[in-house]
Amino acid sequence: TPQQISAILSGIVSLDSQDPASGKKKALRQVLDFACGSGSLLLNVRQRLGKNGIGRLFGQEKNVTTYNLARMNMLLHGVKDTGFEIFHGDTLLNEWPLLREENPAKKVGFDAVVANPPFSYRWEPTDALKEDFRFKGYGMAPKSAADFAFLLHGFHFLHREGTMAIILPHGVLFRGGAEAKIRKKLLQDGNIDTVIGLPPKLFYSTGIPVCILVLKKCRQPDDVLFINASEHFEKGKRQNILLPGHIDKIIDTYQHRKEEERYSRRVSMEEIEENGFNLNISRYVSIALPEPQIDLDEVFETLQTLKNKRAVAQERHNS
Repeated sequence: TPQQISAILSGIVSLDSQDPASGKKKALRQVLDFACGSGSLLLNVRQRLGKNGIGRLFGQEKNVTTYNLARMNMLLHGVKDTGFEIFHGDTLLNEWPLLREENPAKKVGFDAVVANPPFSYRWEPTDALKEDFRFKGYGMAPKSAADFAFLLHGFHFLHREGTMAIILPHGVLFRGGAEAKIRKKLLQDGNIDTVIGLPPKLFYSTGIPVCILVLKKCRQPDDVLFINASEHFEKGKRQNILLPGHIDKIIDTYQHRKEEERYSRRVSMEEIEENGFNLNISRYVSIALPEPQIDLDEVFETLQTLKNKRAVAQERHNS
């Protein structure tokens, strides 16, 4: 995950979930990244709040080499072995015993969930998974894209007063079928707080633009904030770059729920419902410049003047 995007996610989840405008939380007891890779996102959250502002970091990683790298990374950054727990296993199958508790009284809840799962990952949803407590009531993500399966996994373990920020491809905002049903339920339950569109070419591995979804289980606003930051970047040779000013603008807009023409807008649930629960960012925050207004009377006068000049010139030519 590029450090610039990590900075946005950590900046969002470290703010008070109920009232972001009030500023940063004093501490986060437990932070989860269920597709942690080398652990850079978790370390970014720790850096944002300071080493005393984090209780414990939890990460899960399927690739054994990357899993070992994440544990080394924690130690190299001064995190004590009692301050983190990284588990090697498949998130979609929920292989981590810590997270398999179904009893609400004993279930682990995280103050912040951050993730950059593999985009549109192909998976095999079994009949057993259809009854899984993480997906019950929402339905299953399609075989072709496990994006919503990853999202629902993290969301299930989010504390009632926590914040989740996840990086996903734009397809989750508008694709139909099973994904549309999941998206509709999340919106109707008031769980989707903010949709942030980022510029293309920020990743080394892909040039596609991505979005950040911010989710909460208990929130105050009854609208969805859309931020279209797709044109706010510095162009690089191979990758585009988000400068500190671009990052701060996104976090500040989220924090104070600001509205700005061609950048951000708070959209009512009524309008989203009228659009069939489609969250395509350009539907709500267009970055297209308006066409210049043409004064037809002025154009007509100009044409008449040119016509008269032409007549005078032609008469002079003929003579």
